Amino acid sequence: MSDIKKVVLAYSGGLDTSVILKWLEEVYECEVVTFTADIGQGEEIEPARAKAKAMGIKEIYIETLKEEFARDYVFPMFRANTLYEGEYLLGTSIARPLIARRLVEIARETGADAIAHGATGKGNDQVRFELGAYALNPDIRIIAPWREWDLNSRQKLLDYAKQHDIAVEHKKGKKSPYSMDANSLHISYEGGVLEDPWAEPEEKMWLWTVSPEKAPAKPTYVEISFEQGDPVAIDGKSTSPGLVMEVLNKLGGVNGIGRSDIVENRYVGMKSRGCYETPAGTILLKAHRAMESLTLDREVAHMKDELMPRYASMIYNGYWWSPERKMLQQMIDISQETVNGTVRLKLYKGNVVVVGRMSDTDSLFDERIATFEDDAGAYNQKDAEGFIKLNALRMRISARHKKTGKRK
Repeated sequence: MSDIKKVVLAYSGGLDTSVILKWLEEVYECEVVTFTADIGQGEEIEPARAKAKAMGIKEIYIETLKEEFARDYVFPMFRANTLYEGEYLLGTSIARPLIARRLVEIARETGADAIAHGATGKGNDQVRFELGAYALNPDIRIIAPWREWDLNSRQKLLDYAKQHDIAVEHKKGKKSPYSMDANSLHISYEGGVLEDPWAEPEEKMWLWTVSPEKAPAKPTYVEISFEQGDPVAIDGKSTSPGLVMEVLNKLGGVNGIGRSDIVENRYVGMKSRGCYETPAGTILLKAHRAMESLTLDREVAHMKDELMPRYASMIYNGYWWSPERKMLQQMIDISQETVNGTVRLKLYKGNVVVVGRMSDTDSLFDERIATFEDDAGAYNQKDAEGFIKLNALRMRISARHKKTGKRK
């Protein structure tokens, strides 16, 4: 281990990463650089700087990346209407490529020999961080303490912290029973009572959303405008990507929108039960699909839907920086050139209802053809007869064969 002289650590300032920081210094006898990112988790990140300083760290990176996270990661993913296993909006998964990229960049900037993370050996995040890091720097060294040490319980971590005089914010009876992760797309909950898939989540667990039962009795209307598949304005006001997430999270939260309770298949092989709050993402998915319904060619839309599960698995499993994801992203982005216009939504007691959509430049909806009234010759209904008979030909041949027992 003596060949590793400096390590960049993804550092939150919490118990786990503070113990990891000291453990790296003790076991690897190396200098540690800390990296803390604000990607919209709703918590102050400056305390991490103070804690790192108190632990003697000289190189401390504190970065606000909310706009970059939304613009370069969340929005490209939503252009594909991405859902993993039909339900999960990938809030944790999509944050890891950005963190992995910055870890690798900071390692290069500081001359570090390795990077380190606090993901456990049971979860998906270790895969996501490390696949991303290797894709960006094939020679990077990666240290995953949870796969090396024997500090495999919270009590052991607390004992280690006490032994090494590591400050820990710990109030008896106040600790959340859940393992939580948050960013501007979602907040997740795992562990505790959720490890029983039959147990209903406690109402007090949810932090971003009111229950649908307690949401306002009056609906909230919101208009979201899109340019090339990305939301650019809310209620006619131009809005930055980071602010789009912030505004929609608040609107969705007060209307009880975005809760989900999922048993998902982890890449490492096990099933895991997690609960998620994704207010902005739930609203954006509905709005984006509505915008595409008006502006995308039928076969393009259907092809996107067929490819989406594969794209979702790439992100969930940690392949954001892979050549196949980049290739698929180019195709998705080309499809979005005509996804321009505005969608009007009604938010009401946990529901997102599309009540209007319009596009002045790219709508493929032709009222002259679609109307049930006189179409003035825009569509010749007699053409449908030949169309139907040609498409029925193979089925008619098969039916005759079954009826007579031989082909004619």
